[in-house]
Amino acid sequence: MVEPVGNHYVIARPVYSENAFNEEHEKLHRYHKTFWDHLKLYFSCSPQRVKKIALGLFPVVSWLPAYRFREWVLSDIISGINTGLVAVLQGLAFALLVNVPPSYGLYAAFFPVLVYFIFGTSRHISVGPFPVLSLMVGGVVTRLVPDDSIGNGNSTNTSAINDERVMVAASVTFLSGIVQLLLGIFQFGFIVIYLSQSLISGFTTAAAVHVLVSQLKFMFQLPVPGFNKPLGIIYTLESIFSQITETNVADLVTSLVVLLIVFVVKEMNDRYKEKLPAPIPIELFVTVLAALISYFVNFEEKFGVAVVGKLEEGFQAPVAPDVGILQKCIGDGISIAIVGFAVAFSVAKVYSIKHDYPIDGNKELIAFGLGNIVGGSFKGFASSTALSRSGVQESTGGKTQIAGIISSVIVLVVILAIGFLLAPLQKSVLASLALGNLKGMLMQFKEVSILWRKDKFDCVIWVVTFLAAVFLGLDIGLATAVAFQLLTVVIRSQIPSCTVLANVGRSNIYRNRKDYSDIYEPEGVKIFKCSSPIFFANIEFFREKLITAVGFNPLRVLRKRNKALRKIRKMLKKGELQVTPKGLICMANPTYESDEELDNNQIEELDQPTVMTDLPIRINWSTDLPPGITVPQVNLHSIILDFSSVSFLDFSAMTVLRKTLKEFVRLDIDIYIAGGLLDKLERSAFFDEEIKPSMFFLTIHDAVLHILLKKDIANSPKLKIAEVTLQNGLRNRECTVRL
Repeated sequence: MVEPVGNHYVIARPVYSENAFNEEHEKLHRYHKTFWDHLKLYFSCSPQRVKKIALGLFPVVSWLPAYRFREWVLSDIISGINTGLVAVLQGLAFALLVNVPPSYGLYAAFFPVLVYFIFGTSRHISVGPFPVLSLMVGGVVTRLVPDDSIGNGNSTNTSAINDERVMVAASVTFLSGIVQLLLGIFQFGFIVIYLSQSLISGFTTAAAVHVLVSQLKFMFQLPVPGFNKPLGIIYTLESIFSQITETNVADLVTSLVVLLIVFVVKEMNDRYKEKLPAPIPIELFVTVLAALISYFVNFEEKFGVAVVGKLEEGFQAPVAPDVGILQKCIGDGISIAIVGFAVAFSVAKVYSIKHDYPIDGNKELIAFGLGNIVGGSFKGFASSTALSRSGVQESTGGKTQIAGIISSVIVLVVILAIGFLLAPLQKSVLASLALGNLKGMLMQFKEVSILWRKDKFDCVIWVVTFLAAVFLGLDIGLATAVAFQLLTVVIRSQIPSCTVLANVGRSNIYRNRKDYSDIYEPEGVKIFKCSSPIFFANIEFFREKLITAVGFNPLRVLRKRNKALRKIRKMLKKGELQVTPKGLICMANPTYESDEELDNNQIEELDQPTVMTDLPIRINWSTDLPPGITVPQVNLHSIILDFSSVSFLDFSAMTVLRKTLKEFVRLDIDIYIAGGLLDKLERSAFFDEEIKPSMFFLTIHDAVLHILLKKDIANSPKLKIAEVTLQNGLRNRECTVRL
C-alpha cells in the first residue's frame, strides 16, 4: 500500500524475495516466439497479408489518395522548380567527382526520383547525386580506368575511355542497388544503427576534404591523375603542387570569384532565412551568368579554359552491367550501398520527426535499391540525397514527393531541350559550385570540441574515422572506422561500471558510497552493483572488482581454511592440541609445515567446503587460532549483488559467476542478488544445493531488511519463534525495520 503524505510517500508491504513475490502474485505465462514462428509468419499468406504487403511495397498508394490538392499543389510546384534547378547544377557538378562527362549527372538526378516517388516513405528528401557517393564511385572509376590509360589524349581515344568509365560507374551503381534491395527484402534496415552519428559526421567531413582536393585540378586546370589508394590524397596534392606553375589563371580567377559569391549569398540565405520567402538560387544565377560570359567572350579559345562541351541529348538505351566489372568492385558496391542509405535515412529521419510522420528503413532500402538499379541501367551513377538540395525542397514549401516529380520534370527539360545552352560553361565553375555545397560538411569540424566535452569515446571515433577516411581512402576508411567503433563498444562493455553502494538518507535509496556523506552501511554487509551486461569478455574483470570491493580473495581464504583444518587434525592426532571449554590449547611447540606439504598434491580438495564434523569442536575463524596457524580474517557475513542493470549473462559468465558465488558461500557468507535474471538462470540450470533461487530479492532494500531481521532473530532468543516465518519469505506479515 502506498500513501502519499505531502511530497513524501509511505510504503507498507512485506519483504519480498523473488520466490515469495511470485508465490503471492500470479505470474502470467507468456509464449516467446521462436525463430521458426517468425519464419512461418513471414512466409504466411492471407488476403489481409497480401494487401498489407502490396501497400507496403507501394507507399505512394497510401498517401497519394489523401493528397490535399488545393492546399499543397502550389507549394509543391514552387518547391519542385527550385529543387529541379539545383538538381540540374549539382548533377553536372557531381559528375566531375565521378570522372564521367557532365551529362550523365543529369541521368543520376532524374531516374532515382521517379522510382523514389513510388517506393519511398519520406515526403521531403530530394533524391539524386550526393558528393560523398559520387566521390566513392569516382574512386572505383579511377582505379579500374586510370587516367594514364588515356594515352595520347586524342578525341577518339578519350571518347572510348569516357564510355568505359561510364560503364564502370553504371555497373557499380547497379551493384549497390542490388545490395540495398536485398538488404531491404531481408529486413536489414537496422544495419544503419552500426553507423553512429559521430562516425557519419567524421566520414562525411573526410569526404568533403576529398571532394575539395579532387576539384583543385579543375580549378587550376592541371592534368592530375587519380590516386585511388591509401595516402592517395597526399599523392594528389603532391602532383598539384609540382605543376602549380602551369595553372590556368583564367580558371583559377573564375573559380575564386564564383566561390566567393556562392559563400556570401549562402551565408545571407542562412542568416535571413526567416525573412526570405525562399533561398536565393545563387547557383542558377551564377551558372547562367558564367555561361553567357563564356559564350560571348569565348574563354575557351582566348584563355584555353576547359568547358563542359556538348551535352548528350535525350536518353540512351538501358544497358546491362558488365559482369567483369561487378566482380572487381563487390566491396565498393557494399560500401556505397551502406553509406548512401545511412546518409539518406539520417536526413529523412530528421524531416519525419519535424513533420510528424513515420518512415520505414526497410522500405527506404528497397526504394534506393530500385532507384540505383534503374539509374545504373540508364548509365547514371549512385544516388542518395544531398543535404542542401533536400533543404531547398523542404524550406521552399515542399509537402510531398510531388515536388520531387516536378523537379525531375525540370531535369527532363534540360536533358531533352536546353542542355546545349550549358555547353560553353567552364568546368571550373561546376567545381566551385560543388565546393560551395560543402560548407555544411566542413563546418562539422566544430563537433570535435563539443564531443570532447560530452563523450570522449565519441570524439575519438570522430577523429579516427576522419583520419582513416582521409588518408586510407573512403572505402578502407569506412571499414576501419566501423571496426574501430565496434572495438570501442567492446572496450566499454569489457570494462563494466562496478560500484559499492550505501544507503543514503536512511531510506530505501542506495547510491555510490563515494558520492555522498550521509550514508549508512550495515555492519558486515557489502552492496556491490554492476551496471553492464556480464559476458565472457568482462566476467574476469567483474570478479576482480568484486574481490577488490570485499577486500579479500574468497578462494585464497577457503584454501587457507582447509589447510588450517588439515593442520589442526594432525596436531590433534599427535596430541599437540587439546580441546577445552575455552577452545583449543596448544600443548607443545607446533611443527611448521610448508603449504606444499599441506596440499599433499590434492589442491582440488582445498577448494571444497570446510568440513568440521569429524572435529570435537567447531572452529570459530574470527577468534584466535593455535600458534602456527594463520587464516585471513573475514569481516563480512552478507554480500548483496545489484544486478538490476545487468541485461544479460552468457554461459561463460554464468560458469565463472557460479564458481565465485560458491567460494563466498563456502566461507559462510550469505549471497543475495537484487534484480532480474532469475528466469534465465533457472532455465540454464544455474542453481544447486549451494546456490539457491532463494538468494534473489526484488530490490536492494528488501535484501537489506531481510539481513537485518535475520540478524535480530539470531541475536534475540525471543525472536527465534519467528525464524520459520522468515524462512518462508515473510509472506504473511508486514515488516518495518528502521535503518
